[in-house]
Amino acid sequence: MLKRLSSREKFEQLIANFEPLIRKAFEDAVEDIRSNIQLRRIVERLERNDIIGAIEALHIDRAAFNPVENAIRLAYNAGGTAAVAGMPALRDPEGHRLVVWFDVRNIRAERWLAEHSSNLITAITADMREAARVAMTVGMEEGRNPRSTALDVVGRINRATGKREGGILGLTSTQAEYIASARQELLSGDPAALRHYLTRNRRDRRFDRTVLAAIKDEKAMPVDMVDRMLGRYSDSLLLLRGETVARTETLSSLNASTREAFEQAIAVGNVSRQDVRKVWKATKDNRTRDTHRVLDGESVGMDEAFTSPSGARLQFPGDPSAPASEIIACRCFLTYRIDYLANIE
Repeated sequence: MLKRLSSREKFEQLIANFEPLIRKAFEDAVEDIRSNIQLRRIVERLERNDIIGAIEALHIDRAAFNPVENAIRLAYNAGGTAAVAGMPALRDPEGHRLVVWFDVRNIRAERWLAEHSSNLITAITADMREAARVAMTVGMEEGRNPRSTALDVVGRINRATGKREGGILGLTSTQAEYIASARQELLSGDPAALRHYLTRNRRDRRFDRTVLAAIKDEKAMPVDMVDRMLGRYSDSLLLLRGETVARTETLSSLNASTREAFEQAIAVGNVSRQDVRKVWKATKDNRTRDTHRVLDGESVGMDEAFTSPSGARLQFPGDPSAPASEIIACRCFLTYRIDYLANIE
């Protein structure tokens, strides 16, 4: 006999299906931008101290992230469809079973997808441009030649794969600052700075012996070695970035579409708004935010928001209107109850 999945197990299954899809779409978009880099044009602009022109030559276009938007739509549709399938049997006053469908082309659903995807991709591309601007500015101010500065941004070609690796494209501006400060540490020759590099969690530990030798000798590391190390560090940060985007967007899409499924059921008269209750379900482990641990089990009405101890108000976990500190990589979800059906989920 097949085991009946709990609400959490069903939700985790949806995450397992769509988080890799969104992550790959993000990684592919960054790779597409990298593969279309025309290094000579970027170097020429940097030689003229035209940083704005060099950034434009990167062609960080929102259209490159269309696959991310498409993957989010798929997750949203799956979440809404699953929510409808999980609703209790609804019947009219005469006892006839009511049929409920999830319509991803509903005007409200289309609006959420359009606005959310637009805001997300605008934020990603703006952050990429800002990271590039800072890296190019710092490189030029430190006297690095234009070609090296450009390569620090776009990455260096791996001769074995023919693809660019390292660089800062796809990283947040904060992550790009990590790369810049790590470069300063490795080139400093200062034992304290080199030891600090060894505290960076996303570094490639295969180079630790080389760093320890530099600490012992109190010497700056060779530039070509530093470039290799930072390339691996950057790749690790990019992997983290993709995982974070995927986790956040998958959860937000699934929770938003579940809400939309109930909105659609209410709109056609199958469910009464005042009968719907939302219940917050936190993941109970050491990675759960304290603010979300407090919300676990809290129940509010369909139109009510959950109020975090931080003061933030969320319609659902991953609500994009909430501060980033409340939604990034969140793993909570909601269950919905229809009270007049004896709280059947």
